[in-house]
Amino acid sequence: MAGTDDIWKREEVESPCVKICVVHPATRLCTGCYRSIEEIGGWGRMTPEERRAVMAELPSRAGLLAKRRGGRAARLRGED
Repeated sequence: MAGTDDIWKREEVESPCVKICVVHPATRLCTGCYRSIEEIGGWGRMTPEERRAVMAELPSRAGLLAKRRGGRAARLRGED
């Protein structure tokens, strides 16, 4: 007899969410998973193929989010 976990198991692409949900103001990408607001909002309606396409593109987006190196204090010291 199959366990109840088998009944609820779904064959779909998992979300890349890492629960760090902060949207970068310039790129409008989530700094945790690198998805756009539109991709996050539409994830549940995407086909598995659409999700896989987004997932394949995410690693290349990491470089779009410039890391801040100390904010205003660093700029005043000439480090930024």
